[in-house]
Amino acid sequence: MHIAVLMIALMTVAFPARAETTKPIKLVVLGDSLSAGLGLPAQDAFPAKLQKALQTKGIAVDITNAGVSGDTSSGGRDRLDWSVPDGTEGVILELGANDAMRGIDPDLTRAALSDIVGRLKARKIAVMLCGMLAPPNFGADYGARFNSIYPDLAKRFDLPLYPFFLEGVAADARLNQADGIHPTAEGVDIVVNNMLPTVEAFLRAIGEQRR
Repeated sequence: MHIAVLMIALMTVAFPARAETTKPIKLVVLGDSLSAGLGLPAQDAFPAKLQKALQTKGIAVDITNAGVSGDTSSGGRDRLDWSVPDGTEGVILELGANDAMRGIDPDLTRAALSDIVGRLKARKIAVMLCGMLAPPNFGADYGARFNSIYPDLAKRFDLPLYPFFLEGVAADARLNQADGIHPTAEGVDIVVNNMLPTVEAFLRAIGEQRR
């Protein structure tokens, strides 16, 4: 009798825990046109392809595409509360490319991204940071100030960092659309494949926080 009671007690504890581990992790990709998938069908946008790649590996995840074409870091900050709803467990932050393209003062970009990260962490939402690189036309000083933003913030807030979102794709005409800026579907595949180990580690950390 005592053994049967013990088994029932163990089952009532074990089953909810198992259900919790299989519940998809809710992610939001907060970004600009590189996330929104400008020029591509919705299923070829970065968030959709990332979710498919993770699910293929047996990782349960539900990714929302909160990319807005043309958005700057300040724009992302302004829409943060409604772009990242309650219940979100992690945010992949991909902003800053438009800041660099427009020559926005790196101090403003740094402040906006810092505010986004701080507000998300205050809500107990994990953040993974995607770095950007400034184009060379604004000069070496601008580039140094802009490019240092991402590693600095990753260190300050203890965030996982993928150093350059377009690694392996930028400046390759075969992997970009006619504008030379936005990846083709094949280019997005490369971005996803390159970033996958960083995202998987990010998700493992979120999963451990659930326990």
